[in-house]
Amino acid sequence: MGGGENAVAQTRPEGRDAARTHGPGISDTLGAAWRMPPMRTSMPMLPPLMRLRPSVAPFLPDAGVDPITLPEAVPSRIVKLSDGDTLALKASFVRRRIGGRSYVMYAFNGQYPGPLIRVPQGATIVIDFTNRIDLPTAVHWHGVRVENRYDGVPGVTQDPVPPGGRFVYHVRFQDAGIYWYHPHHREDIQQDLGLYGNIFVEPLDREYFGPANREEFLVLDDLLVDERGIFPYGREAATHTLMGRFGNVLLVNGEPAWTLDVKRGEVVRFFLTNASNTRLFNLAFGDARMKVVGADIGRFEREEWVSSVVLAPAQRYVIDVRFPEAGQIALENRIQAIDHYFALFYPQVDTLGLVSVSTDAVRENHGSSFEELREVTEVMSELGPYRSHLKRAPDYELTLTLRAGELPLTVRQMMQLDTLYFPPVEWNDAMPLMNYVSTAREVTWVLRDARTGAENMDIEWRFRVGDVVKIRLHNEIRALHPMQHPMHFHGQRFLVLSQDGVANNNLVWKDTVLMPTGATTDILLELSNPGRWIAHCHIAEHLEAGMKMVFTVEPPQGS
Repeated sequence: MGGGENAVAQTRPEGRDAARTHGPGISDTLGAAWRMPPMRTSMPMLPPLMRLRPSVAPFLPDAGVDPITLPEAVPSRIVKLSDGDTLALKASFVRRRIGGRSYVMYAFNGQYPGPLIRVPQGATIVIDFTNRIDLPTAVHWHGVRVENRYDGVPGVTQDPVPPGGRFVYHVRFQDAGIYWYHPHHREDIQQDLGLYGNIFVEPLDREYFGPANREEFLVLDDLLVDERGIFPYGREAATHTLMGRFGNVLLVNGEPAWTLDVKRGEVVRFFLTNASNTRLFNLAFGDARMKVVGADIGRFEREEWVSSVVLAPAQRYVIDVRFPEAGQIALENRIQAIDHYFALFYPQVDTLGLVSVSTDAVRENHGSSFEELREVTEVMSELGPYRSHLKRAPDYELTLTLRAGELPLTVRQMMQLDTLYFPPVEWNDAMPLMNYVSTAREVTWVLRDARTGAENMDIEWRFRVGDVVKIRLHNEIRALHPMQHPMHFHGQRFLVLSQDGVANNNLVWKDTVLMPTGATTDILLELSNPGRWIAHCHIAEHLEAGMKMVFTVEPPQGS
């Protein structure tokens, strides 16, 4: 491993005084204690910041038993289901071993990630869900155009499932591709502690993608730990609400050192999902050639060669990679990190895993087809008419911004200094002290309707099935702390038409779009699914800090 995020977490002693509600070492009833967050040893420690603690109690999961008696989590298993089948899905406590250390965490069916659900396109399955953790929860089927009452959003589509409770979901999969499931209630805690899993909807068309020798499903995540264990979360409200909770241990399929063995010449199709709370990944397989073929809800119009793939939280990409030579290829996260204290940008590369390529040649060689960049005529034909919307005025506009309340004066002063320079996206937590003391009590992330001035849950957009609506998203650059936002719309799909006035010439259906700081992006939202739906930033802590709205889609007229 390099000297980046997967390096050993470093901390300093806690200050003797606290300027906020919780002082050094204070514990809640479950034994969690606030302490200084992990950070790079080169970061200066300003005394006024060292004395600060979040204005909420610390929280860590507690199974009520000695952790050694908990079942040890096992790697994800594939569950193949057909139309009408039922899957029993349970959220429960597990013991996880990561990098030689054991932690109390959560899991679906005792697996990390949760079971990989494989279903044929068009199938409807039943999920009999039970909650055996210590928090209310619900399951959201991310990107799947489900019936509204099964979307898994407490307070919008269902009541939260209490500890010991049960809820039965009926989920229909009308679109082929890669999806995922996760909680939508305090997901800053529950998702981060392991409650997520992939869904692969097998296309009816056997030639949907080009030839490949195998398929691999990679879920990317991170975890924030120090020498005492998992760093605590906020009990009454989320912490880390400025930048989101970055982990310092990077994970692929729950492992800090993922491995894969392939034969020389193999073409591997990777289905990539970012399940982290806030971290963007920029992935590359060494110098191996990578071809991007699909994204959130389908295939691109044209396959493209890429040097790396950027995944914001909740996004998925489908890439083909060929390994023509024997040896080892590193799966790397290549980022441009920032040091806010010294106003420095610096390259950082973390090795997430290794692909070992044997000297044995693959039996079925797809090298020639791999070299081709297909134009997917079916997708081009379907999406072509939508280009006519590129130049028309938007129907709605949303501004993405920040409202900071009673943050400590020291934090506000540092943030004002910080906005003298900023990157389009923040790849790392470059101000961990200020970040962790900011909670959803002090920070409100805002979606503002440009026409009415309404914000977040006061926004009232109403559509009808069959509408195609152009929405302009603008990420305000003059906020107290400008930040990127991955914006997700539930229950529908959309096209990214343009960003900063540059037209998108390779369309694909999406459910999540990355909004860099200062960016203006036009999307075309297809309203196909009736119900009351949520749209929100998919940085978990920004969601918890208010960055969400509801829109209603009425059934077709006369129905």
